[in-house]
Amino acid sequence: MKQQINYDLPVSVDPKKGFRIHLLVFVIVTPIIWLVWYLTGSAYPWPLWSTPAWAIGIVFHYLGVYVFKKSKVY
Repeated sequence: MKQQINYDLPVSVDPKKGFRIHLLVFVIVTPIIWLVWYLTGSAYPWPLWSTPAWAIGIVFHYLGVYVFKKSKVY
């Protein structure tokens, strides 16, 4: 039996929860990236590229959720 999905209905997504998950993943993964760098020779600090870039993404995610809130129009 096939289940029909109505794609016209809005999905209730909590943007604050999405931001918290994004921040948690950043806080958990960033030290792992630095640990991998340290354990693999630590010649060139390549995590200096990914860490600030991801942090900028976190900042923009925060701004989108908490500062520039969108009004829900349904």
